[in-house]
Amino acid sequence: MSERERMMAGKLYHPYKVPDNPWATIRAACKKFNNSDFWEDKTALDELKTLFGKAPDDMVLTPPFYCDHGDRIYFGKHFYANTGLTILDENDVRFGDDIFIGPHVSIYTAGHPIDKEVRRLDLEYAKPVVIGNDVWICGNVVINPGVTVGDDVVIASGSVVTKDIPSHVIAGGNPCKVIRAIKEEEREDWKRQLEDYIEEQK
Repeated sequence: MSERERMMAGKLYHPYKVPDNPWATIRAACKKFNNSDFWEDKTALDELKTLFGKAPDDMVLTPPFYCDHGDRIYFGKHFYANTGLTILDENDVRFGDDIFIGPHVSIYTAGHPIDKEVRRLDLEYAKPVVIGNDVWICGNVVINPGVTVGDDVVIASGSVVTKDIPSHVIAGGNPCKVIRAIKEEEREDWKRQLEDYIEEQK
């Protein structure tokens, strides 16, 4: 297997030996975007979006933003990220639709060997991260390699997600664990608050 094939398969690989790494291109695009007048001029964001695996028209990305490659990130519809999102996309990162991300969230696909002698050889591994639909990831959350987050999930601020999170739950902590299921009565309460909001807008 080539170094790139090993990387995408989750096996040990040498990051400096992977051919055609787009680091220079994506870093220049991120720098341009991060220094742009984002709210007045979307040109830099539009250029950055061409480097992603998938980027819908309605996505909002608030600078600063950083990623390693770009072409391995797949954004769903109605994506919003607050400031300071970092994605180390040595492997695929796939977002569903209707995603909200708080400030200073980090998503990692890359990891290093536990054994010190193997780690000294600059070898690493990369495992994909999958985020389902209707997920709110609160501020300062870290999502580690190989994690899948289900649909309709809230990840509490400051959590470190090391294992998969099922659908329809609130999860939090370090390491992140399911706190509880999302209750039907609280859904109804939020819908009542929405009705009140709509009524006041008339």
